Amino acid sequence: MYTEAPHQTGRGNTAHSHVRDRAGRITARQTRTSLQAGFQLVEVCIALMIMAVVGAIAIPSYSGYRERVDCATAKIDILVIVQAIKEFYLENRGYPDSLDDIGMGGMPDPWGNAYRYLRIDGAGLEGMHEVRKDKNLNPVNSDYDLYSAGKDEQTRLPFPPRVSHDDIVRASNGRFVGYAVDF
Repeated sequence: MYTEAPHQTGRGNTAHSHVRDRAGRITARQTRTSLQAGFQLVEVCIALMIMAVVGAIAIPSYSGYRERVDCATAKIDILVIVQAIKEFYLENRGYPDSLDDIGMGGMPDPWGNAYRYLRIDGAGLEGMHEVRKDKNLNPVNSDYDLYSAGKDEQTRLPFPPRVSHDDIVRASNGRFVGYAVDF
């Protein structure tokens, strides 16, 4: 028969209990203490630190991946719109006045904003002040402008200002589709 009698020693928070074994001898057994509970707290803290380090590495990687996916989606969308504009041009011998004419008005880019379109060829634009321009202030297209204002939804007609760098643009009359900063 086993009996336990708790015994508190004068050494910190260590508690012992005395147990009689089958032969009747009394043995001391240390019970769970705050020292052991503290060890569990250290284990939890280490696990949390490991998770924080993994999160610090994973979140920026995922953000970069997400940005590349959004850019690729915008490029594909622009190429789809370009194809619809080509079909419209072949049928009507002219470019549409807006994306509504080809059924793509208000089509959202990956950031939830509508793609922007401006007909240039045959639109009679006065002074060409509304068209997109490169760093030398030369128009980047002669037929039409088509672009997404990018993640920040801010843009300027010439590409050099920083707010235009994240724009996904069609330039050189369709020979380039990508970030404005790369053109």
